[in-house]
Amino acid sequence: MILRITNDFDLKKIADSGQCFRWFEQDDGSYIIPHLGYCLHIRKVTDDTYELSCTGDEYRDVWSHYLDMETDYTRVRSLIPRDTDPFLYNAASSQQGIRILRQDLWETLISFIISQNRNIPAIKNSIELLCALCGEKMTAPDGSIIHAFPSPEAVAALTPDQLDGCRLGYRTRYIHETAAGVVDGSISLTGYEDLSDDECMERLMSITGVGKKVASCVLLFGLHRIDAFPIDVWIRRILDNEYPKGYPMEAYRPYNGIYQQYMFAFYRSIYNEK
Repeated sequence: MILRITNDFDLKKIADSGQCFRWFEQDDGSYIIPHLGYCLHIRKVTDDTYELSCTGDEYRDVWSHYLDMETDYTRVRSLIPRDTDPFLYNAASSQQGIRILRQDLWETLISFIISQNRNIPAIKNSIELLCALCGEKMTAPDGSIIHAFPSPEAVAALTPDQLDGCRLGYRTRYIHETAAGVVDGSISLTGYEDLSDDECMERLMSITGVGKKVASCVLLFGLHRIDAFPIDVWIRRILDNEYPKGYPMEAYRPYNGIYQQYMFAFYRSIYNEK
């Protein structure tokens, strides 16, 4: 199907924004994206039109929600005061096209546990090793074989030695205990919609290996709480350099998570971080 998107949407900026680790870029700049047993090939045709490999029904049922087409990102950017916060205004203008994806909670939780104290290539490598080890095979739209993100049951069934082969380091125990907890019911991945952001954070941080930063990422990228504000080394640097008198968190509610992504991607682009 051909889809016209006039609201902020940039495939590469989304793929490189640090929120997703399984967007596979193709030689022509298109992407293959697995999600919840589905697999999408999406290619930019003109400035505002895209070719998608799915049917119209699949787009409405799966991909429109995943790509967060319900949110008007152009309006969200327009709320940034240019005169009083030129840094955020410029960051948002530079990174126009980033959207906060509505990702699967289980995949997001495991991915960001894996992400601790690692760069993005290392994170992606470990995730792909885990998927290849115990994820179900899928046929991508181009005919290639990829692996779905593995279920909690599949991960819990692995031995520590098998998980170690995914280059997880000290995170091996966290991953195995989390999967086992989901399987035995001691960790629930449901019911978050009834909780406040603070309550979600508290519940996520009760999981072994999940600290404040990982919980904030899961809150933003797995639960789509778009006011969540993960602080890593890049955001800490931004807060120190650009907001020495304090970042106006209250003034920017409920979009702090979106603005955080603009700032994060902008600083990484300045320093040419991959």
